[in-house]
Amino acid sequence: MGNSFFVCHFVLEACTAATDCGSGLYCGNCPASGKNQPVCTRGQAIVPTSVINGLPFNKYTWLVTHNSFSIVDAPQLDGVQRLTFYNQEDTVTNQLRNGVRGLMLDMYDFQNDIWLCHSFRGQCFNFTAFQPAINTLREVEAFLTENPTEIVTIIIEDYVHTPKGLITLFTNAGLDKYWFPVSKMPKKGEDWPTVTDMVQQNHRLLVFSSIASKEAEEGIAYQWKYMLENEPGDPGVVPGSCPNRRESKPLRSRSSSLFLQNYFPTYPVEAEACKEHANPLFNMISTCYKASGILPNFLAVNFYMRSEGGGVFDALDKINGQTLCGCSTLAACQAGAPPGTCKSIPAPNTGSMSSTSGSFTGSVQFSKSSASRVHSPNLLVLWLFYLPLLAFLKTTINTHLIGF
Repeated sequence: MGNSFFVCHFVLEACTAATDCGSGLYCGNCPASGKNQPVCTRGQAIVPTSVINGLPFNKYTWLVTHNSFSIVDAPQLDGVQRLTFYNQEDTVTNQLRNGVRGLMLDMYDFQNDIWLCHSFRGQCFNFTAFQPAINTLREVEAFLTENPTEIVTIIIEDYVHTPKGLITLFTNAGLDKYWFPVSKMPKKGEDWPTVTDMVQQNHRLLVFSSIASKEAEEGIAYQWKYMLENEPGDPGVVPGSCPNRRESKPLRSRSSSLFLQNYFPTYPVEAEACKEHANPLFNMISTCYKASGILPNFLAVNFYMRSEGGGVFDALDKINGQTLCGCSTLAACQAGAPPGTCKSIPAPNTGSMSSTSGSFTGSVQFSKSSASRVHSPNLLVLWLFYLPLLAFLKTTINTHLIGF
């Protein structure tokens, strides 16, 4: 067999390559924070039901990717230069395999079909289009089929006006068999069914639309009937402030039992995400807790893998640990033990992920070009396209800027 001198490094330990690091980790740095030395960095979430199972769905906190489809290096339409911002770095399939359980998707009527676009004014253009939505939904269907105990939430920014367009789309993607029916959703802030019941009933896909009429017309839940939400974009990352989104009920309302916390700037910059996912993230979670009195069920971010070491994944572990078992982190929870009965954890942010979360099938490496070339907002996009558009949008009622 020969001699082996391989050492599996833990979170925050120095590294030179991904192979230096343990399961669920990659080798990365954060120059935006002045941290140039590469260290083993978390790239995957612990799915909370793998530690504490059987509670109501609304007792958990799930990782959500903002504009999950707006992926660096996504193929462009033939002969068209895409003019938009990017928010993620890996495929939706890989996001799901890495523990993401919520997808934010912008859907539009386009080319006699329904497409995913990162656009504006409620219209998809060939330079803001990504791909037909059914392609991504088929990725979700494949994941749910391969993972019969997992639950996924899709939050749609909805610009589809084709009659029955969305429900037909989901049916054609094979997702109707996993559909959580609106009739079973709590209407007055009660607990949701337990995750065990949802799995047994095969109600493992929750879908929400931003258009209220879709609930009666297509059986697709109106998002803000069931979910509180803070302001997305720059207003959602202002220190000490956590206002509710205008469509949402006040964050102190208890007539909805889900809370989506947005944490991403209006203009996404990959190089800054690692810094954003450090102390500012933890501070904003605390700020929104003070504003709402509850911890989020969904935490939505850009570039979810980027951090100084633990990032979004550590934040999720702390929230789930506190909520599910009264411990400082999810890894300290003990299934079946009374709340507050916590395992001893040697030190924060250490160890590979495999000890508490089972195996991972996703890749924690960025695409080749993404790893070597960090994308900043394209100046052509910013100055020649979107900034002049802002003046128009300020005078247009009920018009959404891209990404919201």
